[in-house]
Amino acid sequence: MTESFVTNTDAFLARRRALHEQLSGPVLLAAGEPASRNYPANRHRFRATSHFLYFVGRPLAGSAVLFDAGRSTLFTLPPDPDDALWHGPRPPLTELATELGFDAVRPLDQLDAILAPLREKLATLPTQDAPSARWLSERLGRPVLERTGAALGDARDAALADAMIALRLCHDDAAVEQLRHAARVSAKAHVAGMLATRTDGTESDVHAAMLAVLRKNGLEDAYGPIVTVHGEVLHSDDHSQPTRPGDLLLADVGGETAEGWAADITRTWPVSGRFSPTQRAIYEVVLAAQGAAIAVAKPGRRYRDTHEAAKRTLVEGLVALGIFRGDVDGLLDRGAAALFFPHGIGHLLGLDVHDMEDLGDRAGYAPGRTRSTRFGDGYLRLDRDLVAGMAVTIEPGFYQVPGILSDPRRTDPLGADLRRDVLAKYADVRGIRIEDDVLITKDGNEVLSSGAPKTVAEIEALMQP
Repeated sequence: MTESFVTNTDAFLARRRALHEQLSGPVLLAAGEPASRNYPANRHRFRATSHFLYFVGRPLAGSAVLFDAGRSTLFTLPPDPDDALWHGPRPPLTELATELGFDAVRPLDQLDAILAPLREKLATLPTQDAPSARWLSERLGRPVLERTGAALGDARDAALADAMIALRLCHDDAAVEQLRHAARVSAKAHVAGMLATRTDGTESDVHAAMLAVLRKNGLEDAYGPIVTVHGEVLHSDDHSQPTRPGDLLLADVGGETAEGWAADITRTWPVSGRFSPTQRAIYEVVLAAQGAAIAVAKPGRRYRDTHEAAKRTLVEGLVALGIFRGDVDGLLDRGAAALFFPHGIGHLLGLDVHDMEDLGDRAGYAPGRTRSTRFGDGYLRLDRDLVAGMAVTIEPGFYQVPGILSDPRRTDPLGADLRRDVLAKYADVRGIRIEDDVLITKDGNEVLSSGAPKTVAEIEALMQP
């Protein structure tokens, strides 16, 4: 059975009202322009900027929204007579205004005249493509960069960015339902991937089975899917390798709803359907690290605490296995966790799979907090206090990355306390990551992606013939 639904217009009206209440000056947000491949008419699927989608919920290419004096006006291309032939008929602008709940919907060619008296006051946010950045620059009469991250030099844009961060950090009920939907369908895709795994197949077989579930339920990819037997390559986009007995397969796959809301789930399972003793041992350590981190993810706690909890549990587990020896605190101080877990515990989740990362650490880090300079910890994308309504990922891992394990800068501080003779026994573990989508609630948290099996017993039971 397929799943699909759209958010009630009232949610978008409430979001627009909330922005008007936060800012007194006019705001212009662009949807972005579609990109072409090979020649202009051969276009990639268009995905509007997330800031635009937050208020509109529809990927209207080339459009823009103007917020001014308590009114929200959508500017878009009017229907073209050729639409009926090439794309299907489009509704007239008056009908679109009613459908989307805007005060007015006007032809895009009227925008410049409306903006003329507002140009000195207008605020905007970075867009996702260079043509749109140039288009905004022309409208505002000042440079607007593509994907500027935290470098918002204009005070008006900086104030708008802060207002958007305040609005989008905690999700409203409509957004939560979208996130639940994306996670639920994506969890089904992971089940399909496990069931499709064969010892005489390829990564692409699994990849295809997972994407089929997403497409059947109307979801696109929230990001480039990772389906690989080389889990030590964190963002591998190759799906051509065979799946052989003894391999672990890591799948980092999440869908995106029609309104743009994302899921981000990673599971790791044995190609043969059963973990080897060494694979099971490391997997249980990573699962325990994730459990410790999720237990910390509750209102009032700092997100960095989840990262530290995962690091500590991971090192404790590796000490128990004999891979490390010595005092856990001392090992952590010397960078033991980052040797096998060299990335942050996760990130914000919402309309972007790394939500609001186009605004850089301005969104991810609370005022006064900055990134660590330590290897591994410096990749932590989020350091805010958790509050109800926030959605985050929790995704610890264990990876044997040759470039790290052969780097004296990373290994020398551990010296003989890294027992390479013991580590060699775990050669059949290239990479393991376990990732869930977690909604912070008033009483704790809700694991949105719980439908994807992750215990050893669950995975092995599912994969038996």
